[in-house]
Amino acid sequence: MSTVIVYVHGLWVTGREAFWLRRRLERDLGAQTLAFPYPSVTADITTNARALAQFLSPIRADTLHLVGHSLGGLVILKLFEEAGDASARLPPGRIVLLGSPLRGSRSARNFARLPFGKTIMGLGATGDLLGLREHRWDGARDLGVIAGDLGIGLGRLAGTLGGPSDGTILVEETEVVGATDRVVLRVSHTGMLFSAAAAGAAATFLSTGQFGS
Repeated sequence: MSTVIVYVHGLWVTGREAFWLRRRLERDLGAQTLAFPYPSVTADITTNARALAQFLSPIRADTLHLVGHSLGGLVILKLFEEAGDASARLPPGRIVLLGSPLRGSRSARNFARLPFGKTIMGLGATGDLLGLREHRWDGARDLGVIAGDLGIGLGRLAGTLGGPSDGTILVEETEVVGATDRVVLRVSHTGMLFSAAAAGAAATFLSTGQFGS
């Protein structure tokens, strides 16, 4: 039985930042991991979701899991919104989102008010990040959400967040109707990629469909 995990990175990064997380998932699940590279600044979420669909299409595996950090989680959700019946042709698997702003991002809106803020964030931050849209998950796959409440991060430099956060994304902004399970860990937005607790929680959900009792 072959298992492939595809990691989808967030804004301004490349996927290399998740090296430790990917190695831990490979070890715990006996899986191969791949990183989906996409232009998070120069292309919008819909365009990147369609590119993700093309990236996934030739993968041959018994199980195909998806793991998204921050903006990457929105790209994954958009994939399933856009793909429709085509998503059913992918190998079965589960999804874990880490620190994804599923209800918009206050820190992104704060940053957008700064001089050149919108330009620096680029097309990837338009729409879902700057708006107040609440996503709904249709249950196509088990969906697990990991949030952090260690409020250390660049998001606080652009203005107050006004609630528990991982330093960039508010805990409440990671909520999505229809998620299978959700857990809040004492990690920061970037730190969750290096956290043994976050990696262990992701591996447990991908294996069982739950984060644990």
